[in-house]
Amino acid sequence: MSESRMRLTAVLLLLGCGWGLTQPLVKITVSAGYQPLGLVFWQLLIGAIILGVFQWHRLKRLPFTPMTLLVWLVIALIGTIIPNSSSYRAAFHLPSGVMSIVIATIPLMAFPMAVALGNDHFSWRRLAGLMLGLVGVGLIALPEASLPERAMVAFLPLALVAPFCYALEGNIVARWGTAGLDPIQVLFGASALGAVIALPLALISGQFFVPQAPFILADFTLVLGSFVHVVVYAGYVWLIGRAGAVFAGQVSYVVTGSGVMWAIILLSESYSIWVWAALALMLVGISQVRPRVSEQQAVLDT
Repeated sequence: MSESRMRLTAVLLLLGCGWGLTQPLVKITVSAGYQPLGLVFWQLLIGAIILGVFQWHRLKRLPFTPMTLLVWLVIALIGTIIPNSSSYRAAFHLPSGVMSIVIATIPLMAFPMAVALGNDHFSWRRLAGLMLGLVGVGLIALPEASLPERAMVAFLPLALVAPFCYALEGNIVARWGTAGLDPIQVLFGASALGAVIALPLALISGQFFVPQAPFILADFTLVLGSFVHVVVYAGYVWLIGRAGAVFAGQVSYVVTGSGVMWAIILLSESYSIWVWAALALMLVGISQVRPRVSEQQAVLDT
């Protein structure tokens, strides 16, 4: 393995571990009783501030047109507000490790969408991967011994809203583009617009809150989780540019595995054999659904 590839692999592992860390941080935050829309607002605001500073240092103009506003609106809604509101509610009831495994369904959901929109082509190998992923979800939902409490199964469909939205978001971007915006401009604009949308929603629903002294652990995990999310997302965008989408896409394996490990370390979670089997099937399914290197051009020399 070349030195360049070793460095990029190290970045891939670091990003995946950082992304996986956000799941237990979310679990800690929601366990304090903070409501989803209030959390979404603060996450978007913190992200907009961090990305705004970065955008200002880049000295790159941010174009305002009807098309860029539409891009920001779509990304804000299906990339953050809807999926995070659902996942925050589900995270209160489900183990953090299970939430990390559920996130692994993103490429599995993205495949049939891509075929329907003409972004990708059908193959039996990928269909088999999709079926394995569905069996993995079934292993979490169906056996009575899979989850600590049987009542948790009712919140599994709510947890699946987020990966569905992320899969839809990726296919929309692949099909119609981002109106000439680079990834940082997209994320900054979507975060800022999303915060403007989320604030009245949080106020009207009674879910708005302002962290006040004496601050509790959930306040720190909220800020830390929002910061980590922005950093790893920006790093992921950088990695795509340096190593190609195929190489960078392998981060999903690290996110899922590290998310489970972080939950064990930080939250002392334990899982039944059914959940471990589901994790294995999900990872195998992803490996079958993900495009081969020959199907996408990778910048990184192997």
